[in-house]
Amino acid sequence: MTFDVLATAAIADELRKEALGGRIQAVLLPGPLAVGLEIYAHGLRRYLYATAQTDEARVQFVEAKLRRGPDVPSPLLLLLRKYVHEGRLTEAAQPGFERILRLTIHGPYGEVSLYFEVMGRHSNIILVDADGTILESIKRIPPRLSHRVVLPHHPYEPPPPQRKLSFASLTPGRLVAQLAESATESGPLWRKLVAQIAGLSPLAAREVVYRVTGDAQAEEADPAAILGEIASLMNLAKSSAWKPCIAWEEGKIVAFAPYPLTQYPQCEAMPTFSEAMTRYFSQERDVGSYAGAREELRQVIAAGRERLRKQAEAIQRGLATEDARKELLQKGQLILAYAGQTRPGQEELVIDLGDGKPILIALDPKLSAAENAQRYFREYEKLKAAAEGAPGRLQEVELKLVYLNQLETDLMLAANRPEIDQVRMALAEAGYLRAGPQRGQVRTHPGQYRSVDGLLILVGKNSQQNDMLTFRRARPHDIWLHARGIPGSHVIIVTEGQQVPENTLQQAAETAAYYSRGRNDDRVSVDYALQRNVRRIPDAGPGMVTYRGEKTLRVTPRDWLRRD
Repeated sequence: MTFDVLATAAIADELRKEALGGRIQAVLLPGPLAVGLEIYAHGLRRYLYATAQTDEARVQFVEAKLRRGPDVPSPLLLLLRKYVHEGRLTEAAQPGFERILRLTIHGPYGEVSLYFEVMGRHSNIILVDADGTILESIKRIPPRLSHRVVLPHHPYEPPPPQRKLSFASLTPGRLVAQLAESATESGPLWRKLVAQIAGLSPLAAREVVYRVTGDAQAEEADPAAILGEIASLMNLAKSSAWKPCIAWEEGKIVAFAPYPLTQYPQCEAMPTFSEAMTRYFSQERDVGSYAGAREELRQVIAAGRERLRKQAEAIQRGLATEDARKELLQKGQLILAYAGQTRPGQEELVIDLGDGKPILIALDPKLSAAENAQRYFREYEKLKAAAEGAPGRLQEVELKLVYLNQLETDLMLAANRPEIDQVRMALAEAGYLRAGPQRGQVRTHPGQYRSVDGLLILVGKNSQQNDMLTFRRARPHDIWLHARGIPGSHVIIVTEGQQVPENTLQQAAETAAYYSRGRNDDRVSVDYALQRNVRRIPDAGPGMVTYRGEKTLRVTPRDWLRRD
């Protein structure tokens, strides 16, 4: 469920009303990607919870006292306790009307800012000093992963703005022109609105279309009326006239918003927006028997990722430059060449090659000249071997990290206990977890449904199912789909020798986007290719593949599997 710009504005208002000027009495990490603050304000203790977990990213107040997660050493936690604990909350702002919440805190060491960037898989929690320099973040983003670097000692830069139009700049005529540019995209009007207008989430766009036409999936509507409804929603950020609610379908809470969701037949008003989120996420996270199992495995994955990061750093540190290796070789050769000038017990050999830069070579006084030379030769060979093997070892670590990210997504997609247990088994097989006693064979099944054109679409919901569908179930001329560059499901269109209609391809791509780490993003790139062009990555985990001859679609994630 999207935590959009209006949700961010509503929470910012809630913070200003309930906690501004409050003292931060406790700081803790309830989970690997979560931060909790206990704030004493207006004579009451309030508990602020924020998480950067892809499928649950949000900021909200909770009623129950927060409890800390596992005692894993965390640089962010240590710095929060130093700079934020016992500080005063002086500002809660939404910079640039984006999905960013900035808390300004005057703490024991001066003023700092705590940024909550609630952006699906790009969500992050970042501590920044008064000069705008990053102190630490819950997710570190190095240069190799993004042009926007999020690392300690780097300047904080906000996420790049969306290349969309502000609703305030639109007139009915200009809106018609902009929508005409999206005319090649099939589907309802709300998708085109999301593609063109900044800050308009799929939920808000559907609400706008419904209020104008009475049908959230309508393909056309009066542009002036559409702009009027968009302005009505967006201006809530100025008026603060929030009316939070949750929406029900078939006995399940399916949506929350800080405004009435008239597109749903059953809509229940809530006292606060935080309470609306609590009701929704307590249901989504299976607070009963599944919550503990999920959290335990999340912690295992986080610990495994940290170990792999340290392994990669160790490999990098072990790499010496070519010049350093040549220097070791040269020193060994020079010791042999000038062996006649050394004497027993000598600790240093100074050699002038005539360039005015004497070479100083440290010697072990207990060894002979030949033995000292061999010592340098051995170190040279050791570094040479390390340099030759490092790329392979780094690639191995990278593949393990990619597989862990996939297992984390598998955990996100798991809808029941057997699917959670399958993630546990995969972690045990990969060596991150002890297998423990077996409850019997864990059996889960891929999802499947018929497209609007009657073709069978198969959906793998974890890495094992992905591998089975792609390499055992699918045939060479079937269409394989996967969200580009992020972990997620393998989706197969069973063609049975038929030409695949565009509507079926669109449905399958939307399904692949939804069953991926990008399900909370407005738009996701999905690659598709013939199954015969998909290959397993040697020595990698199940479901990890390379492919060629692909084409790409940009789609809005949609759960066609559950709507069947």
